[in-house]
Amino acid sequence: MSVQTIDLLKEELPVHQESLHLTGDTKTGLVLVDVVNGFCTVGAGNLAPRQPDKQISEMVDESVRLARVFCDRKWPVFAFLDSHHPDIPEPPYPPHCIVGTEESELVPALKWLENEGNVTLRRKDCIDGFLGSVEEDGSNVFINWVQSNQIKAILVVGICTDVCVLDFACTTLSARNRRLLVPLEDVILYSRGCATFDVPVDVAKTAKDVIAHPQELMHHIGLYIAKGRGAKVVSEVSLDTKNP
Repeated sequence: MSVQTIDLLKEELPVHQESLHLTGDTKTGLVLVDVVNGFCTVGAGNLAPRQPDKQISEMVDESVRLARVFCDRKWPVFAFLDSHHPDIPEPPYPPHCIVGTEESELVPALKWLENEGNVTLRRKDCIDGFLGSVEEDGSNVFINWVQSNQIKAILVVGICTDVCVLDFACTTLSARNRRLLVPLEDVILYSRGCATFDVPVDVAKTAKDVIAHPQELMHHIGLYIAKGRGAKVVSEVSLDTKNP
């Protein structure tokens, strides 16, 4: 797909993006969606990039930057890790992020999160992290995290913008509207902190049962749909350096 075509579609489907400045005055939680080897590390699995990918690399870098800031300030962090049982497929995707493999582990740059007291890790076996947070007794780990920390806004980063990130954001917004997530008010997607995969049109045409997935366009569409559902989208996230 040509750059001109993508630019035209972006013009027809604009996503207004703001800047976010975090001061600590509004209780904000950071949500990392599936920043695991199976989606981010070159050659790590069926759904991992085949070669270095600029958009994915920037997403990882921004996720690490924000995670460091939140942990330094002891602000709440929630990290989803895609983790599947080998005998339970997730069509239309091939096997990926199988429990117990390196695919389902955080990328090396984020492994340190496992030792942070302000971080909640949640392994999920489905696309939508909100649904993947449901326990056998009907409770929801994500809802409990929001309510126990009295979070008013969540800042969402991760992969894929138009798949797991989008589904999580949309369900969370619906739950917020149903007053299931009090006191949550805002769901904020950081565009540079999100990424998706790339299957160019010419590649899809020559492969069996493969759907084209142009990265830049689908990233934009994911943000566009999320904003249409009520999420805020920001292109920059800055921090109050005076806040310890």
